[in-house]
Amino acid sequence: MMSLNKLRAVILGVCITALAQFSTAQELSPQDDPAVQRVEPFQVFDNLYYVGAKWVSAWLLVSDQGLILFDSLYGELTDLVIDGIRELGFDPNDVRYVIVTHAHFDHIGGARRFQDEFGSVVMMTEADWQMTDEPAIYQEYAKPIRHLSVADGGTLNLGRTRLRFMVTPGHTPGVLSTRFTVYDRGYPHVAFMFGGVGLNFSGVERTESYIDSVQRLQQLPDIKVNIPNHEGSGEVFERYEILTDRRDGDPHAFVDPESWNAWLEILLLNAESKLKNEREAAGIN
Repeated sequence: MMSLNKLRAVILGVCITALAQFSTAQELSPQDDPAVQRVEPFQVFDNLYYVGAKWVSAWLLVSDQGLILFDSLYGELTDLVIDGIRELGFDPNDVRYVIVTHAHFDHIGGARRFQDEFGSVVMMTEADWQMTDEPAIYQEYAKPIRHLSVADGGTLNLGRTRLRFMVTPGHTPGVLSTRFTVYDRGYPHVAFMFGGVGLNFSGVERTESYIDSVQRLQQLPDIKVNIPNHEGSGEVFERYEILTDRRDGDPHAFVDPESWNAWLEILLLNAESKLKNEREAAGIN
């Protein structure tokens, strides 16, 4: 079993590799195949479960008044989410909200199914709702019915569960990020989902927005848990392997503020390098 310290030691290289993969991942047809992409759903915290695929994530947050789903995958991969919810003993009809982190097909593509089949309310930023009226990027998807727009600083309360939202543009014009509480054997930890980290976009202004977003995240206090919407951004499967071997007294493998801070620094360095290239391409000194 890999130790948590060893995992931290390799995070710099893993994060850089994962970011590089994002720009080409959508071109690989095996990533659309549920037989290839299937992952057994699993519990990470008392109230948080992984219901995603190998290359793109979906997370189920459980409240005392229903379920909240972060992202819906797309195409036949959405079946993995629905089946995973059931395998964990929950009912997809109890998914009250689908939080879409950004309007790329791999995150938004299954949202319409949750609206049509389970009556879920879809939440996204206004800028990314507007993207649904434009030609799809990378791959077509069923466009969701416009429900709720989320503003920077907005909140969502469902029973005793509270989500706090940030609009963190860059990867798309309206990336939605979320702060919430997870529990480990009843003990609370502050978790955060950065809704879009890939650098597969172009333009000086967009890159500057991305840098500003990362710098804002660096100022957030008390973030202990990184919940990524692509598992490679947080070594989800490696950490889960450590978690399954956890003994009494061992730390929770996902509670790792040092790696959160190091990851943000990597994102910032990569974005600053991109900005330099974008400025040179645009003839800006």
